[in-house]
Amino acid sequence: MRVIAGERKGHALKAVPGNNTRPTTDKVKESLFSIIGPFFDGDVVLDLFAGSGGLGIEALSRGAERAVFIDQAQAAIKTIRLNLESCHFTDRAEVYRNEAERALKLLHKNEWKFDLVFLDPPYKKQQLEKLLLQLEKLALVSENGRIICEHDKEAVMPDTVGNFVKIKAVSYGITVLSIFEFQEA
Repeated sequence: MRVIAGERKGHALKAVPGNNTRPTTDKVKESLFSIIGPFFDGDVVLDLFAGSGGLGIEALSRGAERAVFIDQAQAAIKTIRLNLESCHFTDRAEVYRNEAERALKLLHKNEWKFDLVFLDPPYKKQQLEKLLLQLEKLALVSENGRIICEHDKEAVMPDTVGNFVKIKAVSYGITVLSIFEFQEA
């Protein structure tokens, strides 16, 4: 795994030890950022189920202003912190060990608003529609903010979830990226 473009292009990233995480491949990451970016100017990013932090770190390298990384596993939190330090992004990032739904409530309480959200939960535990609705209910996504849902090809995402409209879906083997945009009612 590496940072593909931007400020830290080519920088190697550590993977979370063990078999409990499924890192987004460089090929999928490169394709994703060519669709949604490729570069950002001041965006605020949420990397939920962050794993090694690769998606949020890629966004920081490409110009995002701040990123919040959340994962429930201690090994993932340790890996995210190591990767942020090695990329010199610790001053632009916040890292929290928490369960996803509880973390979203805390982010709402602290009045966060995100321009870009990465949702890449374990394939066996995906509740992407529920998470999208919670993001909307808690007003965590800015107008025209985008949510990238990475999921198994067996999980078909609807064209709309609340005020989120699917603008693109792309398949890579068993992985599908469904990209949603928030549109105020």
